[in-house]
Amino acid sequence: MIKLPAELTHEVAAGFALGLKRQVQLQPGAVVADASALQLFDSSALAVLLACRREALAAGKTFSVQGLAPRLRQLAALYGVAELVPPTP
Repeated sequence: MIKLPAELTHEVAAGFALGLKRQVQLQPGAVVADASALQLFDSSALAVLLACRREALAAGKTFSVQGLAPRLRQLAALYGVAELVPPTP
């Protein structure tokens, strides 16, 4: 599981994303992004989730998100990418 930090805004997203590929590679067949700690975020959080999804799919793994805040899910719907950040079953 990849745990997102409490803050994922434009200022910190690039730094967090630097280690994303390695984190995805360390996961077993399913990559789950845990967004439950997110408190302060902007659209950069979606960019990080989409990057995580890209890395997971490129590695032949599945991708899902757990604990996505309703406000961030609304933002994903607004941008038309909600189906790309599916909830963990």
